[in-house]
Amino acid sequence: MQKVDRGTLEVICGCMSSGKSEELIRRLRRATIAKQGVRVFKPAIDVRTNEKLIASRNGVLFEATALDNVQEIQKYLTSDVRVIAFDEVQFFGKDLITVVYGLIGEGYRIIAAGLDTDFKGEPFGIIGDLLAQADRVTKLDAVCMQCGGRATRTQRFIDGVPAPYNAPQVVVGGDEMYEARCRNCHIIE
Repeated sequence: MQKVDRGTLEVICGCMSSGKSEELIRRLRRATIAKQGVRVFKPAIDVRTNEKLIASRNGVLFEATALDNVQEIQKYLTSDVRVIAFDEVQFFGKDLITVVYGLIGEGYRIIAAGLDTDFKGEPFGIIGDLLAQADRVTKLDAVCMQCGGRATRTQRFIDGVPAPYNAPQVVVGGDEMYEARCRNCHIIE
């Protein structure tokens, strides 16, 4: 019986400012050096950067394709692609899970990066499903902007005060709306 190469799923997660996109780009650059074809996708809802790029907070960029519909992925895959990455994976819908599992079955290395929890400290979107099925998980932390400790949470602000629990889960923004906080300094009203 011939062994079939199976793909893998790597998840990079953490709070805001923890270096998720930077770590994703680092892995993509290594894959490129190894002459593995790479294709990167991001959700079209993330309009913080150019639709053809993902960016780390320190300004490192990598080419990407913004997607409205994950069913479009196949049309972007060429025969040289071996590594498929998703940035801001928490903004993709449940249909991405089926697509990712199919791609793993086809032998692709999948790397998904995103927030593990929302501003309430609860699992964000599909990340819990991906974490449960991952072959490798890298959980990053940041520096708490309140006390300087180890930040594992994302604090959202509305008009300068912590967002209430019943605020909408998905609000795309950056440092003007969010900051990294440790468990003790994270506030939910």
